[in-house]
Amino acid sequence: MEPVPNRKASVAVDLGAQSCRVSLLRWPNGKPKISVVDRLLNAPLETTDGLRWDLEKILDGVMRGLGAAAALAPEGIASVAIDGWAVDYVRLNENGQPTQNPYCYRDPRTEAAEREVHAVVSPERLYALTGVQILRINTLYQLYADKLARRDHGPWLLLPEYVAYRLGGRRVAEYTNATHTALVELGTLNWCRRIFDELGLDLNAAPEMVSSGTVIGTLRGQLAELPAFSGTKLIVAATHDTAAAVAGVPAAGDDWAFISSGTWSLVGTVLPSPCVDREARELNFTNLGGAGGTICFLKNVNGMWTLSQCLEEWERAGHPTSVAELVAACEGLPRPPALIDVDEPQLLLPGNTLEKINAQLERLGQPPFQREKAAIPRIGNLLLHSLAARYAAVLRSIEQITGKRLRRLFIVGGGSQNHYLNLLTAERSGLTVLPGPVESTTIGNFAIQLAALDGDWSRSGGVVARSVAHYAEQLIGNSFALSGDRKTD
Repeated sequence: MEPVPNRKASVAVDLGAQSCRVSLLRWPNGKPKISVVDRLLNAPLETTDGLRWDLEKILDGVMRGLGAAAALAPEGIASVAIDGWAVDYVRLNENGQPTQNPYCYRDPRTEAAEREVHAVVSPERLYALTGVQILRINTLYQLYADKLARRDHGPWLLLPEYVAYRLGGRRVAEYTNATHTALVELGTLNWCRRIFDELGLDLNAAPEMVSSGTVIGTLRGQLAELPAFSGTKLIVAATHDTAAAVAGVPAAGDDWAFISSGTWSLVGTVLPSPCVDREARELNFTNLGGAGGTICFLKNVNGMWTLSQCLEEWERAGHPTSVAELVAACEGLPRPPALIDVDEPQLLLPGNTLEKINAQLERLGQPPFQREKAAIPRIGNLLLHSLAARYAAVLRSIEQITGKRLRRLFIVGGGSQNHYLNLLTAERSGLTVLPGPVESTTIGNFAIQLAALDGDWSRSGGVVARSVAHYAEQLIGNSFALSGDRKTD
């Protein structure tokens, strides 16, 4: 990248289900430098009214991180963009304020809602209309759960767009995030009126849909009084964190797939248009929006969630173990005699993880694990081998459905640091595994901001995908500094 003199900074906010991160892109001597300026630990709250997110804690952390970014960027901040996990949303009252803390997608209220929805609109028809995989966490089922509970009043905003709205932006749903609701008409930037009408959902409550890279306003409020935030643009980059992570993979050609590896693992490839043939539907693949109007054709795999649940339960039992310690203990162990289904619905829910694993083992005719410290490495080994095998199976299905001949597999996100899982995935898939960058979501977020600021825009797909890949390549080519990284409770 040629030096860019006098360029202002940009800020990327990544909302994660376990931590939220605020990153700053500056241009010292005309060269890009990214640093993480603040982190906030995040987790859903068990309440008497379900599993919910602490919205004010998230907002306070974002505001604190933006303040820290402003203090480090006397040249001024040109833009801010927020990305985050999909499907969860905030209901607003007549004053534009939240009616309550938003539900977490893991709350079991959608189990009944999914059954009720399918009694009206079949899964096959939903897939034909939207191209989105059937997952009970989808916003569609959450909104219907609101209806069943008679809480379906008032407009709603998906969580990253809600944060942008609170910072001064207008009420929108960005394309990549909107597709994850299972309410978007296949291959368009329109809500699917037929689904809203047949299920009795209020289409007027849904926000306006916009393309990746759209400027939705300027930062307002108390932060705008800081000199660095004078005239700062609020951009909806790719507000779905997976779409941002894929935008941060600057791969050329058509022989690659990706895994965005974290709490969830999103295993897929990039297509120019949706794929909704019979095999894609039967295997429950999804067609999610990508930056530049592309399609992220992928499947959700229950990634590091089950392992993280085990780690929490072991710590409560007095056997604290880090991921690094567990991986080191697993490396010398043989292949497990049997593998479990990491995507079994019960494993998507929190709590009693060992009992759920043992129930699968017993059905397979295998001895269950005892609740003792000596069993921890073998449990970890089983989970890692099972996850790698699941990855390989999904990748083979992608080749079969799309006709692609895959050779390379880019693994991005926090899970890309698990070298043993990467090795197992390479062995089982036969692909060349290329781990990193860990902060691909942040890089993709910044790449889309830069493309939008520089006017690399198409009417149909928002920012131009080729331009986004160019910026991502240049950002990755420079050091991704973690100077100033401050972890907070």
